Amino acid sequence: MKIYDPSCNDVREEMAVLEEVLAPLSAQGRLHDILEIGCGTGDMTRRIAQAWPHVRLCAMEVDRVQLEKNQQRNRHENITYIEGPAERIPHPDQSFDAVLMFKSLHHVPMSVLDRALDEIHRVLRPGGIAYFAEPVFAGDLNEIIRLFHDEQAVRSGAFDALMRAAGNAHWQRASETHYLVAVRFENFEDFERKVMRVTHSDFGLTPQKVDQVRSAFEPYVSNEGAHFVRPMRANALVKGVQG
Repeated sequence: MKIYDPSCNDVREEMAVLEEVLAPLSAQGRLHDILEIGCGTGDMTRRIAQAWPHVRLCAMEVDRVQLEKNQQRNRHENITYIEGPAERIPHPDQSFDAVLMFKSLHHVPMSVLDRALDEIHRVLRPGGIAYFAEPVFAGDLNEIIRLFHDEQAVRSGAFDALMRAAGNAHWQRASETHYLVAVRFENFEDFERKVMRVTHSDFGLTPQKVDQVRSAFEPYVSNEGAHFVRPMRANALVKGVQG
């Protein structure tokens, strides 16, 4: 396992990477219950529900403001949105065939990362898959974001926790995929709304800081918007059949 592969130039859709990892469970008819932790706006949640309409999908979020928005606009019968943190999953043992985290593992406080991974192991059924898609601390978009929100330490801490888990005998095996994701913003205002003014975090933005970020962002804007490729890493852990 390695935190970053600078030689990777494979631009992929996130759903394609996920479908590849979950393919064995799907092929065996063993994909019935999925838990997504840190679902945010629910964008990936809805895409998962559409890709596997037969699956019961539970999506957890700790941000109550965003959680209420997700609950109010839920149009999928197979999605249930609930409140909860990764380190205290409100479900019984062996409740899910897969547990997914998209860009959210590094948001778990470092002091409880190992506990969160133990909780994920607890709620997985034997042979179940834990999937973690994490942004790599590299690339042009990352350099802009770090001007107001530097996540180098927490992303490194999340990777270290995955390394520790992968070395634990109660996980049967681990896999890793490096890829790039295309990211587009219409303009700086779109970026500011989606990235800088999120409800789950207060970045202490000042007018001066916003101007600094705008100056770094604007050179990437064209008539087609601002385009970036974000380096990503997907790690999957499989629970041992003995539990």
